[in-house]
Amino acid sequence: MPASPDKEPAEPVPAGSGPVPIKAIPVRHYGRWLGAAVAVALLALLVRAFAGANINWDTVNTYLTHDTILEGAANTLLISVVSMLLGLVLGVLLAIMRLSDNPVLRSVSWFYIWVFRGTPVLVQLMIWFQLALIFPTFNVGFYSEPMKTFMTPFLAALLGLGLNEAAYMAEIVRAGILSVDEGQTEASHALGMSKAKTMRRVVLPQAMRVIIPPTGNEYINLLKTSSLASAVQYNEVLKRANDISSSNLQYVELLFVAAFWYLVLTSIFSIGQFYLERHYAKGSLRSLPDTPIQKVKRMVFTLRRPEVPRS
Repeated sequence: MPASPDKEPAEPVPAGSGPVPIKAIPVRHYGRWLGAAVAVALLALLVRAFAGANINWDTVNTYLTHDTILEGAANTLLISVVSMLLGLVLGVLLAIMRLSDNPVLRSVSWFYIWVFRGTPVLVQLMIWFQLALIFPTFNVGFYSEPMKTFMTPFLAALLGLGLNEAAYMAEIVRAGILSVDEGQTEASHALGMSKAKTMRRVVLPQAMRVIIPPTGNEYINLLKTSSLASAVQYNEVLKRANDISSSNLQYVELLFVAAFWYLVLTSIFSIGQFYLERHYAKGSLRSLPDTPIQKVKRMVFTLRRPEVPRS
């Protein structure tokens, strides 16, 4: 067939020549460099302001590992972990009650969540600590004790933080349960599994990848909120820092010490949250996110230039 007069014949490609390599020119992002420069400048100004402020950094360094501060940090860790466990167990129970077909259980769960989410944590802590004004005696029949003796600062902090956390965990768990397809439940019932067994073996394991991320955030928030327990005389790290500053009158320095330990504790649990999320993401993601060590290795290998072979 003769070639079309409108089209010119293609030039023959020389034998042995390959495709012409494409010269890729990276796009210059001037906005990124400008934003990075502004951020570095602001950080330098902030560091300079703190370095030149009237702060006795020797005092901060001295009390970072003081026995009283370490005891307070340990108490902060204890009350946050125990309160979170109480909130998690009670939150799962409240979430199941909220999803129940029984209207009484649904109403009780809704009322609990409404009350504890609608009132400040500090108010709840003070109510528990002053419960002796309402109930002078703790009496359960076989055990009786004055409420002032029974309601210790630790117990008041545990009830105030744990019961409040349960209201938030109930909504998180309920959202995780609702994220599981109903077909999973129907298939389990078709196999003869009971509702409790279906919830325990089918629904909750799949809901964990939805529950874990906000639960980790809630725990970190609870760890910081535990500083309010100083209002009920619980010896956590902020109260210990305030006790020391009331004697040496160096309030800002001891606040920096308390902030340092809160930052350390939250950083440790943030790393744990990352690995926990990564574990439960198996099966739902094509590739798991890189761990911090893997990110560092990739950055190092990316920056390392390839060796040019000598001729």
